[in-house]
Amino acid sequence: MYEFLLVVYLIVALILIGFVMIQQGKGADMGASFGAGSANTVFGSSGSGSFLTRTTAILAVLFFVLSLVLGNLASGRSDTKSNFETIEVPMSESTEQEVPVEQNNSDVPGGN
Repeated sequence: MYEFLLVVYLIVALILIGFVMIQQGKGADMGASFGAGSANTVFGSSGSGSFLTRTTAILAVLFFVLSLVLGNLASGRSDTKSNFETIEVPMSESTEQEVPVEQNNSDVPGGN
């Protein structure tokens, strides 16, 4: 379920970015009123403002709800102990007994 919600979250985020990029700025209407721009008659007489604004608001609410749900699910996924708390050094039988080591005073490595 977590992976499915993560994929939906990614898709909603990309669509939200697309809808925000499509929208016109506040100053774009002023230029259209003086004939500098074309009128948006595809979405009706009010233009695409209400459709895009409403869709962006719905996507933003969905984005925040998915963020909260994924954050809540991710908080329960962590282990109680970290990997550094459970580090153990295995002791073999040969390290428990003291083994005499020969001292070599020669400057040449491996030479007697």
